[in-house]
Amino acid sequence: MRNRLLAGITSAASLDEPTRRRLYAFVVRQPEPVGRDDAAAALGLPRTTAAFHLDRLVDAGLLDVIQERRSGRRGPGAGRPAKLYRRAAREIEVSLPERRYDLVGRLLAGAVDEATSSGRPVGVVLEQRAYAFGRTLAEGGDTADADCRPSGLADDGPAMSVVRVLEAHGYEPRSSDTGITLGNCPFDVLAREYTELVCGANLCLLSGVLDAHPDARLEAELRPGEAGCCVHLVPALPPTG
Repeated sequence: MRNRLLAGITSAASLDEPTRRRLYAFVVRQPEPVGRDDAAAALGLPRTTAAFHLDRLVDAGLLDVIQERRSGRRGPGAGRPAKLYRRAAREIEVSLPERRYDLVGRLLAGAVDEATSSGRPVGVVLEQRAYAFGRTLAEGGDTADADCRPSGLADDGPAMSVVRVLEAHGYEPRSSDTGITLGNCPFDVLAREYTELVCGANLCLLSGVLDAHPDARLEAELRPGEAGCCVHLVPALPPTG
């Protein structure tokens, strides 16, 4: 997702400042949450400097804050809770070009689990789950900003709903003479090593996205060996008969 990637880049960029990077490394190595005084003393910093950078790390989503009375006392006279810092609960991941190994990993794990309990072939289950997940992506409203579109497509064209879903999930759609090419494979390494399995699942996933937007009149087609994603979006053939 584009917003998730931008957030990750912003968070990672905050560690470019040397003092901030040292404070982050100190906090995450401690077994318990760390106070400003402890961090300042450990790194030989003024307390105000440590407090400033710790709060910037919180703003960047790299640290969480908790309020805790370090004395363990409660009730009147126990004093104010201390502001303590610890590693943020959320994960920060930055990858350029964008990769979505978490997505394919969940699909594979779910398929193996279902196949084990049902006795059905893993490959068949994986393709069905990938298709259903593609429809979920398309119907879930998770799309890129309106200005993220390949040249050659009208802003209000029916294909734009598909394009924005694909842009949001790292496919980098681009207009071409034969339809829409996908400049990036979010599953690149796995697709190279397990081409038939991963590309087949990806084809089903993208077919699910397209079937959720029939007005776009596009269909997914495997074109192995091409740069970027092995799936190409082409105009759907009119129904016969």
